[in-house]
Amino acid sequence: MTQAEIKLCSLLLQEHFGEIVEKIGVHLIRTGSQPLRVIAHDTGTSLDQVKKALCVLIQHNLVIYQVHKRGVVEYEAQCSRVLRMLRYPRYIYTAKTLYSDTGELIVEELLLNGKMTMSAVVKKVADRLTETMEDGKTMDYAEVSNTFMRLADTHFVQRCPWVPATENSEPGPLPPAPILVISEKDMYLVPKLSLIGKGKRRRSSDEDATGEPKAKRSKHSTDNKEPIPDDGIYWQANLDRFHQHFRDQAIVSAVANRMDQIFRSLPVGYNISKQVLDQYLTLLADDPLEFVGKSGDSGGGMYVINLHKALGSLATATLESVVQERFGSRCARIFRLVLQKKHLEQKQVEDFAMIPAKEAKDMLYKMLSGNFISLQEIPKTPDHAPSRTFYLYTVNILSAARMLLHRCYKSIANLIERRQFETKENKRLLEKSQRVEAIIASMQATGAEEAQLQEIEEMITAPERQQLETLKRNVNKLDASEIQVDETIFLLESYIESTMKRQ
Repeated sequence: MTQAEIKLCSLLLQEHFGEIVEKIGVHLIRTGSQPLRVIAHDTGTSLDQVKKALCVLIQHNLVIYQVHKRGVVEYEAQCSRVLRMLRYPRYIYTAKTLYSDTGELIVEELLLNGKMTMSAVVKKVADRLTETMEDGKTMDYAEVSNTFMRLADTHFVQRCPWVPATENSEPGPLPPAPILVISEKDMYLVPKLSLIGKGKRRRSSDEDATGEPKAKRSKHSTDNKEPIPDDGIYWQANLDRFHQHFRDQAIVSAVANRMDQIFRSLPVGYNISKQVLDQYLTLLADDPLEFVGKSGDSGGGMYVINLHKALGSLATATLESVVQERFGSRCARIFRLVLQKKHLEQKQVEDFAMIPAKEAKDMLYKMLSGNFISLQEIPKTPDHAPSRTFYLYTVNILSAARMLLHRCYKSIANLIERRQFETKENKRLLEKSQRVEAIIASMQATGAEEAQLQEIEEMITAPERQQLETLKRNVNKLDASEIQVDETIFLLESYIESTMKRQ
């Protein structure tokens, strides 16, 4: 765990859950697994606050626990899961793209709450969608349930592990911590619920949609407690499935960009003749990138997607792009040359790249100091004398990807800190703007005249409005930059993970 990753985890935990949860989470990231009382002692936090913080972290799958032989429960932070909070907007946007606004809100609720029952998600999402509809229109629970089932069928949401029910168990002391289990066949099994009803709008008054006062409503709700149909069956977003979708889309986009004209000539739909399909598959299999491979010739051969080579090509293209942006096009030419030839001496680099010796030496040193390329020594004699040693430049893609991943973590941490600084500097103006917007919304609800609304809007002066616009523009740029850097992080992480599995 690098310092850049720890800092980024700290910023994410603080932004999402506050200082106490951030303090406990970062302490566990730094120290590894620890029991409850040790955490409280080392952090100087009360036992009650540590318990609440751990509950939040466990609820969001950011901390796991393990019972040891002596009955001691130790808690361990999941740093990789904390870093996934960077990708929350992308998960939500993907759900919106695939399953419209309903899918977007389902995934958003699960990410915001960590774990929820299906019935609670359906009701909450139906209420939120009803709020955005025109007066008189409501969202049916059944429609939201159908979208939830589609998300479960495609594995974008999954059941959480639960405590198995034990029949005829003898009364005795409870275990120090529950043991949660789940079988693979049950992970995406949706309970049969007959959710009947429609979404409700929130009321600004002290009465709900039925017109009953809050006090009376709460009395009714305590008296008539109906059992929840799916009580104990909790769901969570399946982040691995989203990552699989991101990986597939990245590979498809890369092939489409490389063979743009080919894909434009493809007929709409899947009605492609066998002859045309064979031509396209042959073209993909013969491509030097080797995204698609062919094995055997019986029955026309078997075509497969080579995921590792595809991820390697994407990671290499990312490194090339960074070299070009940072050092210029001539350095990028040298970088591609070393990649292609595997090992080159300095004189060979000068000759192949057709760059003067002094400039080539300077460019090689820049990339060497930035860890984009490495130098390999091959001595002719055991004494490693410089005059009798070959010095070969090479590119270690795995090492360079790890270095770039580390820099991406630092970049995102800097972006978050800058966004927080911009917001803090304009805190008073933002609070004033929010108050004015709340007053205007309240007056519009009561049917205020246009002149009155205009008078309230003028409470924010022209310079203040311009300052707000500048702040909004800057924050939007920072948010967009975070998402773009995270896309690079995802490609590099996927390549590193794939490479480590093959070793």
